[in-house]
Amino acid sequence: MSKIIQVGMADLKVARPPDKLVTAGLGSCIGICILDKSTQIASLTHIMLPSSLQAKNTDNKAKFADTGIAMVIDEMRKTGANLNGMVAKIAGGAQMFKFSGENDILKIGERNAVAVMENLEKHKIRLLAKDVGGNYGRTITFDPQTGQLLVRTIGHGEQVI
Repeated sequence: MSKIIQVGMADLKVARPPDKLVTAGLGSCIGICILDKSTQIASLTHIMLPSSLQAKNTDNKAKFADTGIAMVIDEMRKTGANLNGMVAKIAGGAQMFKFSGENDILKIGERNAVAVMENLEKHKIRLLAKDVGGNYGRTITFDPQTGQLLVRTIGHGEQVI
């Protein structure tokens, strides 16, 4: 019997088939799905911010792209995953609100996407697919058995990447 494992905001979970990982409310946040194809160990991390370096409170490592990715890789390895076989898919990183002046510091979604891709590259995890940007939220469901990421949106339909 498969379970749907809910991943909250600034949270991460690790799963194996037949279970699936789900997170909702991805606006500027990014859902990072990592899979070790050989063991079918998968993870979903729901990050909110690009970097822990400028943050005053870094207690929740899953909140940031840099520390969240490092932490979930460690969790996956403890479960038996092999770093050499890991691949990723990501979704989110929207610009949900329009700001006058378009200050780069306010472009959290775009900054999150760049930080996630840089950190995946740093850990030598190949990015297979992404659905980032836009101005709409996403809910994602990741299936460790197939490696498919279902991206649902309101007003923009759904797709599998």
